[in-house]
Amino acid sequence: MKTILYKSEPVRGEHWQKLLADLAPEYRFVQWNSLDFSDGDPEIFAEVDYLVAWVPPENIAQRMPQLKVLFSVGAGVDQFDLTQLPASLPVVRMVEPGLTQGMVEYVTLAALALHRDLPLYLQQQKQSLWKSHPVVSANKRRIGVLGLGELGQATLNMLKNFGFECHGWSRSGNTPEGVTGWAGVEQLPAFLSHCDIMVCLLPLTPQTRGMLNGELFARLPRGAALIQTGRGQQLVAEDLLAALDSGHLRAAVLDVTDPEPLPLEDALWSHPGVWITPHIASQTQPETAVTALLANLQRYEQGQPMQGEIDKTKGY
Repeated sequence: MKTILYKSEPVRGEHWQKLLADLAPEYRFVQWNSLDFSDGDPEIFAEVDYLVAWVPPENIAQRMPQLKVLFSVGAGVDQFDLTQLPASLPVVRMVEPGLTQGMVEYVTLAALALHRDLPLYLQQQKQSLWKSHPVVSANKRRIGVLGLGELGQATLNMLKNFGFECHGWSRSGNTPEGVTGWAGVEQLPAFLSHCDIMVCLLPLTPQTRGMLNGELFARLPRGAALIQTGRGQQLVAEDLLAALDSGHLRAAVLDVTDPEPLPLEDALWSHPGVWITPHIASQTQPETAVTALLANLQRYEQGQPMQGEIDKTKGY
């Protein structure tokens, strides 16, 4: 019997345990929070075949000598220190329909809210101000998505149904049908110039850390808006506030910040042009996540490529 060790949110882990007991009783599922560390590492560490974690423990190669695959419970792996992992250990990010659907819902909601000026009308409501503004038709609004992985492509496939002029940028240029694609650093300025609403769905890498800064904002059309659902460390908050205060940007929807949660005194909380949600845009759903995990375990055990396996040299 192969052993799966789960190291993440315990309540969600209970759902995983019940589902795996029904769907794949041939695997033994162990929750991290159920282990006794009073005498050091528990004996079961030597028997762990697969680790499912948000943040893995240190020195896993020494502590879990039988470990075959490290699975992330989330869509990203930036919370892993890849330099500390064995070079031969496969690392797999979560790719599952529930997580993708959640992100599509959130970005669509935010994009439509920005398109129809709901942040502005919310501020007017607080002032008891009854004032209408011109409505821009969807076919005259340009939306661009930074990052064309599973989440970015699914998001664009939904947004184009509303009639928006859709653009997508990635390093590789893998673009959905009906979307204008831009690729590489050379085409980034041209992509930005076509974004009335820009969505960031990039993974956190050394190249994307601090990427959402004053230089990038200046390349967006005046009056553009930002939806940030990537990672908090990608955004230079001071530059965002300056762009909003100058009027170059009109609004921003932030689901991720740095740090999380934001300190109570942080200026982002009270800025009239900023909407903040507490990193809830998309969450792994136990039912679909367990199904995705089992499919990948089957692929691995049959010697086939796993869906979501990352390239450690790229970090995603």
